[in-house]
Amino acid sequence: MNLYVPILVLGAIATAFAVFSVGVARFVGPRRRNRAKLEAYECGIDPSPTPEGSARFPVKFYLTAMLFIIFDIEIVFLYPWAVHFDVLGGYGLFVMALFLVNVTVAYVYEWRRGGLAWD
Repeated sequence: MNLYVPILVLGAIATAFAVFSVGVARFVGPRRRNRAKLEAYECGIDPSPTPEGSARFPVKFYLTAMLFIIFDIEIVFLYPWAVHFDVLGGYGLFVMALFLVNVTVAYVYEWRRGGLAWD
């Protein structure tokens, strides 16, 4: 249990700081509410229930974000391998080569499908 005490103390300090900051901001901050501040903000455009012209909403922004997350998470697996490269030996090199082939195939597939082209 003694090993967890510093973590619990740090968590308590972080929680106390967050609660304190929110409380002080609530009492000290300005309270000028008006109709414009209470509306949803959508980049300065008035919100509408349907897209203008009833067109489909382009999802390429979300696809790009998902591709970034997928490839970013795959690349994160390279860091532990680089740190323990000398311990893993030939087997680790072989497994990482297969992993890199997998990432490269996915990248080439996405490139050929036009998922990385920004119009």
